[in-house]
Amino acid sequence: MIGARIGSVPSVVDSHHHFWDLAELEYEWMPPGDNVLRQNRLPQHLKPLIDEVGVTRTVIVQAHSSMEEARWLLQLAAENDFVAGVVAWVDLADPNVGDSLDQLQQDPYFKGVRHIWHDEPDDGWIMLPGVLNGLKELADRGIRYDLLPRPQHLGYIPRVLDAVPDLRTVVDHIAKPLIAEGVFEPWLSDLKRVAEIPSVHCKVSGMVTEADLENWQAEDLTPYVRNVVEMFGYDRLMFGSDWPVCTLAGSYEQVFRAAEHALGPMSDADRAAVFGGNAERFYSL
Repeated sequence: MIGARIGSVPSVVDSHHHFWDLAELEYEWMPPGDNVLRQNRLPQHLKPLIDEVGVTRTVIVQAHSSMEEARWLLQLAAENDFVAGVVAWVDLADPNVGDSLDQLQQDPYFKGVRHIWHDEPDDGWIMLPGVLNGLKELADRGIRYDLLPRPQHLGYIPRVLDAVPDLRTVVDHIAKPLIAEGVFEPWLSDLKRVAEIPSVHCKVSGMVTEADLENWQAEDLTPYVRNVVEMFGYDRLMFGSDWPVCTLAGSYEQVFRAAEHALGPMSDADRAAVFGGNAERFYSL
């Protein structure tokens, strides 16, 4: 049982989930019509789910490109003991992005920045001069950056880190390989090149929604995760649920168990790192 094995982990951290209130903001990326995503997802909905599997702390990640959401998420973090940090959005291309960061850095729960890169029409968005200037601002301030790529974006990451070598980054959702189709290349080769950069971490998250939504099994994820373990080692991986996006394919508990299964047998020290310590260190929780 996962619960029995996870008991050896001092503090179990979910490094990646979201909250939203549809009365507050419109999330244009959500599928239209009545579906599992188009309902409010708030701390009171997540708390019993994390309690069930033994997660004790979480990191909220932005799902809306606005400072309004950033401020709202920071307020939720202050009001809920289990939330350890927030990865928020800022407009990286804004010449005055430092002003936004000045505001956010006044809040102890602000831990990093993310932009929904994989929805940009230009795959090379991250190489735009204005964006690179914003990433340099993050690096200068020691702020972590969540990369949100699909396989076709991976080739840009070494170029970004050549330009901004001090930027500490984490690849979300193992870069969303085509699990449902059983496709590995060019994801595998390109992610290996990314993993050769020592400052880059990777989240074991977001995989079930890249698998067959109706018929996935933990074994479908295993070959992808084992490759990621080989590339990054256990010391640069962190578990994330991607709740509630994951509910398109499975429950919180199913996602948690699938990640543990796909990661395979681990020492107590490695398990403590992947399911807690690495996220705590990376985000300074």
